[in-house]
Amino acid sequence: MARLSMVEAINSTLHELMAKDDRIVVLGEDVGVDGGVFRATVGLIEKFGAERVIDTPLAESTIVGAAIGMAIYGMRPVAEIQFDGFMFNAFDHIYSHASRMRNRSQGLYGVPLVIRAPYGAGVRALEHHSDAPEALFAHIPGLKVVIPSTPSDAKGLLTASIKDPDTVIFLEPKRLYRLFKAEVPEGDHQVPLGKARLVREGHDVTVVTYGGMVPICEKAAQHVASEGVEAEVIDLRTVWPFDVVAVEESVKKTGRLVIVHEAPRSVSISAEIAATIGERCLLSLLSPIKRVTGYDVIPPLSKLEDYNYPDSERIVRAIHDSMQF
Repeated sequence: MARLSMVEAINSTLHELMAKDDRIVVLGEDVGVDGGVFRATVGLIEKFGAERVIDTPLAESTIVGAAIGMAIYGMRPVAEIQFDGFMFNAFDHIYSHASRMRNRSQGLYGVPLVIRAPYGAGVRALEHHSDAPEALFAHIPGLKVVIPSTPSDAKGLLTASIKDPDTVIFLEPKRLYRLFKAEVPEGDHQVPLGKARLVREGHDVTVVTYGGMVPICEKAAQHVASEGVEAEVIDLRTVWPFDVVAVEESVKKTGRLVIVHEAPRSVSISAEIAATIGERCLLSLLSPIKRVTGYDVIPPLSKLEDYNYPDSERIVRAIHDSMQF
């Protein structure tokens, strides 16, 4: 197995899949000649040419609109949006067309489209560059929302997303692009969409998270383990539809639940998980469900970034509160 960073795994996956399937095209701002703002598409235009690696105008609506047409026609487009905060310029196409085409055509047409975007905070970026909009897309019927946390999962989830018959919003945590390297399976490697990953086994409290918060939750779990508390950490990987069974089984075992994400707290993925577990596992809960999230504010600029997003100390406090209830 090769040891790759997340961005290297994404680049390698695109190279592998495009070589096997000439229906796959990549389009977006600077994806060709410059290899993408984070270098995720470097080398593709040299290998596959400008007809399959398309540098587009600075027009997200055009990128996604054109990709929807390609997908309906039978291609497998991968549309890159340079930063998650720019996705809203294409929101009408995503909401009104990509998510509804199968229903609108009574199953005659699907939109096998992957929309990739660097996601979240952690690199002290500018305004509109550190958003966490996953809940907005999760609310739209017909879409899947995927957020990897490891290089191996980045490959496996991206492969499954490109092969999926419908539209997938694929959000790539910027803070994890080059944070570490890990072994990535060679050849065909798929991670099923909608299936969570057990990061760390435990029996005292369940910690559910995803994306850039996974290593931070791991750090918190290691800290409380030194105090004799064994936290079970679950990485959702697909935040919608999320793996209800995995979370439910874990909570029935531990009796406690802490949910962690960097997106704002209100009307969020954590709210949906909390409501679902409250409905399914009320009699198994030994303490109230705790949520550790970003605050309900516009993503702050770099000086205040550390104050807004969960860190291991906030997660440890939530675990303590749950255990001491």
